[in-house]
Amino acid sequence: MTDSSDVTACDWEREPDPSDSLRTFGAVVQALREHAGLSRVDFGARVRFSKHTVESVELGRRMPDESFVERAEEALGNTGALRKAAGHLTRGEAGLAAWFRRWARLEKVAVSLCTYECRLVPGLLQSEGYMRALCEEDIPPLSDDALEATVRARMERQLLLQARPNTTFDFIVEEAVFMRRLGGVNVTRDLIDHLLEAIAPRNVTLQIMPANSEHHACMAGPIQLLETPEGSWRGYSEGQENGRLIADPKQVSRLHMRYVRLRSQALSPKDSVGLLERIRGAL
Repeated sequence: MTDSSDVTACDWEREPDPSDSLRTFGAVVQALREHAGLSRVDFGARVRFSKHTVESVELGRRMPDESFVERAEEALGNTGALRKAAGHLTRGEAGLAAWFRRWARLEKVAVSLCTYECRLVPGLLQSEGYMRALCEEDIPPLSDDALEATVRARMERQLLLQARPNTTFDFIVEEAVFMRRLGGVNVTRDLIDHLLEAIAPRNVTLQIMPANSEHHACMAGPIQLLETPEGSWRGYSEGQENGRLIADPKQVSRLHMRYVRLRSQALSPKDSVGLLERIRGAL
């Protein structure tokens, strides 16, 4: 028996270049499975994934999703070892920060994505010039190869906006972000042009939080939220050199309440487009 997520997610979850963490996690799964006296076929039936998927995880070729980890835990003694180990999994590819990769995997199957940013333009809306300006400001400096890999990975991630027309993408961004002019005036012009094109589809919405607002529900910092195909919500919080996937329902609920309140405080999508056009015209 094969889980539905096993089919829909298989293409993007395969790992052509396994990381050490994936190999280690896979070896632990295999050792626990063999200790329990289960073949890959028997174990696959218990976790509702195919024998091929079990083999790929055990060999470190595939990043297991949350359902695999949870069902494997239940099938192999519920010790908590696999849940803890899964928190340290990283992919082997360059371009996306290691702590962001689990969230990036969830984005690819989400039915709804909500983002509030006060520091920079969200990655899904960045122009290539803006991406390069961000990378060039990185400390310590990136090598040329690392810079190109980062830009390439971020541009590939942006394909979500076109590839998932039935997913809603909602963004709230501080007005000050567009006043910063990172990379210079020409980069900012291109950024706004790119952004206006990116938010044109019906499933993509941008609201700007005006600088002169007297109320602000998200003073604690950026927020990212997503809804899974099963209807559950996840949050993500990121700081310098770290990121945290938030699954606790109470914590996610608090973030969701703040985001909903912030939407009511931000400019409407129509007024936000008007403000962007005025900023663009003043450059």
